[in-house]
Amino acid sequence: MGAVTQRSRSKRRTNISCGLLPLILVLVLIGEKGLSQQNPESEQRIPQQEIEDDREPYKILHAEPLYIDLIRDLGARKGEKEWNVGLGLKDNLRFDSYEALIEYEWAPVDRLGLEVEFPFTFYSPSADTPRDSIPSNQLDALQVALQWTFLVKPEMATSMALGYLNEFQLSPFDSFGNPLFKGNAYNPFLVVAKRWGRHFHSLIYTGPIFEQDYRSSDWESSYEINTSFHYMIPGTINFIGVEFNKSLEHGDFDMTIRPQMRLDISETLLVGIVAGIPIARENERFSAFMRLIYEPIHKKD
Repeated sequence: MGAVTQRSRSKRRTNISCGLLPLILVLVLIGEKGLSQQNPESEQRIPQQEIEDDREPYKILHAEPLYIDLIRDLGARKGEKEWNVGLGLKDNLRFDSYEALIEYEWAPVDRLGLEVEFPFTFYSPSADTPRDSIPSNQLDALQVALQWTFLVKPEMATSMALGYLNEFQLSPFDSFGNPLFKGNAYNPFLVVAKRWGRHFHSLIYTGPIFEQDYRSSDWESSYEINTSFHYMIPGTINFIGVEFNKSLEHGDFDMTIRPQMRLDISETLLVGIVAGIPIARENERFSAFMRLIYEPIHKKD
């Protein structure tokens, strides 16, 4: 799932880095242009009925959040698969961090989704920050996950799923292999999604995270509640919406608000554009994230 993990805390500051503001503006302008140029012919190219048809098992169309995304569509059908490439920029107080991820997800059987993800983080110091005082670049982890949709209620336009994400945390590049794995994170989760009418969507993705440090044998725990609300443009699978990523750790509540949009580029390619606004900026300011989604055509049985 492109679950890009949020570990840092935030603090109130109003300035945005020179490199971040132009990127957000460009992404928003591109998205607005894409939404405004929809024509009747393109709007009908991927209608809802291509997803919600009479085939078994029945599958309800839900808007999937773009930052903390799902392992696979709720109600996934056997043979579905998808590649994701994500790129992000986060403006911290002393340095900028650049996120990248490569993700593959597929459904080996009906209603079961599996995923493998490789998330990377690269760091760049600000002008007054020494290079040796910032974290080392790293392949953050090898993430493997599964998700089982156990409830699909067409009359209520509601789907529910249980899942599990395991994050084998890797050492930074400057000490890579010494050791190879520095820890592990265990994340069981629950997903509840409901569509309101034809175009409004809501989703809750929630669960605890237990982190184990192999070097010190210490354990840390936190709890995440991610909620999202979207409006899907009629006749398309484009949407605009917002994601609220909330975490509770040692009694400290943190939330990042992520306005977002998804654009249909072609029959198999989508792009998601996300901005991140922390409510309290202790270590982090604004961020931007883009997700490219490639989903090969799934032939009907």
